[in-house]
Amino acid sequence: MGHHVFVAMPYGTKEGLDFNVIYNDLIRPALKYDGFTVFRADEEMRPGDIRRDMFQELLIADIVVADLTINNPNVWYELGVRHALRKRGVILVGAREGAMPFDIASDRTLRYRVKNGVPDPEFITHDRARLAEMARETVNAWYGRVVSPVYELLPYLEEPNWKTLEVGGAGEFWSKQRAWTDRISVARRKQCPGDILVLAEEAPIQGLRLEAYRVAARALRQVEQFELALEQIEHALEIAPDDIISRQEKGMLLGRIGQFENAKQWLRSLAHDHPTDAETCGLLGRVEKDEWVNAWRTGPMNADEWRVAARDNIGLLREALDAYAAGFRNDATSYYCGVNAVTLLHLHRHLLTDETDEDAAARTKMEGGVVWAATSAVSKETPQSRDFWARVTLADLATLRDDPKVVEDAYKYALAVADKDWFSLNSTLQQLTLLAELGFRPNAVDAAMHTVERAIEKLEPPFVPHRVFLFTGHMIDAPDRPTERFPEDMTDRAKAAIENALDRFGAQEGDLALCEGACGGDLLFARAALDRKLRLHLRLPFDEPTFLRKSVSFAGPKWRDLYFDVKSQSALTCMLTMPAELGPTPEGRSDFERANLWQLYSALAWGPQNVRVIALWNGEASGERGGTDHMIRAVEARAGQVEIIDTKKLLVEVRAQREAARRSSSADG
Repeated sequence: MGHHVFVAMPYGTKEGLDFNVIYNDLIRPALKYDGFTVFRADEEMRPGDIRRDMFQELLIADIVVADLTINNPNVWYELGVRHALRKRGVILVGAREGAMPFDIASDRTLRYRVKNGVPDPEFITHDRARLAEMARETVNAWYGRVVSPVYELLPYLEEPNWKTLEVGGAGEFWSKQRAWTDRISVARRKQCPGDILVLAEEAPIQGLRLEAYRVAARALRQVEQFELALEQIEHALEIAPDDIISRQEKGMLLGRIGQFENAKQWLRSLAHDHPTDAETCGLLGRVEKDEWVNAWRTGPMNADEWRVAARDNIGLLREALDAYAAGFRNDATSYYCGVNAVTLLHLHRHLLTDETDEDAAARTKMEGGVVWAATSAVSKETPQSRDFWARVTLADLATLRDDPKVVEDAYKYALAVADKDWFSLNSTLQQLTLLAELGFRPNAVDAAMHTVERAIEKLEPPFVPHRVFLFTGHMIDAPDRPTERFPEDMTDRAKAAIENALDRFGAQEGDLALCEGACGGDLLFARAALDRKLRLHLRLPFDEPTFLRKSVSFAGPKWRDLYFDVKSQSALTCMLTMPAELGPTPEGRSDFERANLWQLYSALAWGPQNVRVIALWNGEASGERGGTDHMIRAVEARAGQVEIIDTKKLLVEVRAQREAARRSSSADG
């Protein structure tokens, strides 16, 4: 989706210039064609205070285009408001001859040509292209330079966070923003990274897009798709290179994909910029700890062998310990850093069988600090917000020093507020597994593990497909289609070709199939997937009645019956509709284009290397946004594996069969 542009300019005819024509023929089309969403205050048709709407646009728009052709007080005032509250995102345009006013004389201004009070026809195409280019450059150099003279002259002045710029009474944008945020939150709770990736592209302003990319990265990290998560964080850093949350996430993800040196260098640079940030220290500790674990967890071994290997790499453990300890010193409320430092101190003593007086004193002090921090966090709980991780921290401390009964009770206390979160419970179990592998306090660790394992056994683990099969392809030809593409009598051949493709890929139980559910290729693929015991997700681009009317029922009762047969396989089939999951399609985006990306991103969220695409396609561009060719281009851009079933070849076979039938009929006659 394009960025949001607000145009500050005179309205109507002033000083012999028709600014409405300038807007409609020059400014608006130049930016709309290039993918920007363009708005001028007089386009707001709802009742209310136009000044409130104007202020809101000035403050939250990614770009403000100010037309300074004439000395219009309103435009100068609006430009001043923007300069006062935002560092960047301003484009100056005008047809003014001669020097610009002193205050902006040094600012780059795009001059357009006019004739008889309107854009000069001889130059309008050129001027549109220059404006579009200037808008692109403004976005691409977003963090490259400050354009507001206020922030340029006052370098220590802090720009307000965009979330603080809500104008009272200008609620439409913020109601849309909250609805968008709610959908992101729902997708996160449902563990649907594909939904988040689509919504991220639809964020109306940069601040929202940044937030969405961060949420998408966290969701993908949770399902262990680290490369794809890293891609989302890179998008976030393109928007805000100095964003500490995105920089922290990148460091963590570099560690998760095994690039330990790059991760450590990245996080040390971040720690240099934010030397007192406990979170960064904790993440550096996590990377150091993962590197230590990877150094000795090299294959099946018993506890004694693992302990020897872990002891041989004790220097890496010490690096992790020091990073966690630094984080806890920076912030005594960071029980995460504290409990990890204490755990590694215990393991250090366990592996070396002795402990210096200095380490013993540090461990004792730190244990007391962690108890205080975690207990304080628990004391602040409310009935609506329970702190699972603070309680687990207390249970982890018990595992390090108390008897098994105390350990079991401490974990039960934590599990009572786990809210059936399989991922959190599994993360807790992984930490205990590390202690068990090293033979640390076996009785206490066994008590903890059995308690957590019993809780996990009561939950259904998230479904993780072995492979994902994504289908794209043609529908049955509509009665008014001028040329044949998928006539009804091609059905059996298409069905056999789809089944053969699935069999060549080895599709089987434990795999996932994705498609829309339209008559023709979609439903043939869906039925074939169900016959092979694949789980099936039907993802409809419209609500079901609309989808049936547009994409199923016109082809006859046979296809409608097949649709409901596929849908009825409740043990394997899940049906989702795009409006319910993602909300209404934004202006400027095609429903079918959006549906393609929804399907594709949902598939890729399980790992691009696991995705297989089957396309029933004639090889031609549809000329429409969201056609089969669009999906194939998007897949190939990700280096996905695509099996194309050429419908032109199938059509040749069908026509040959028709001709043979005709000749046979003629001979019989």
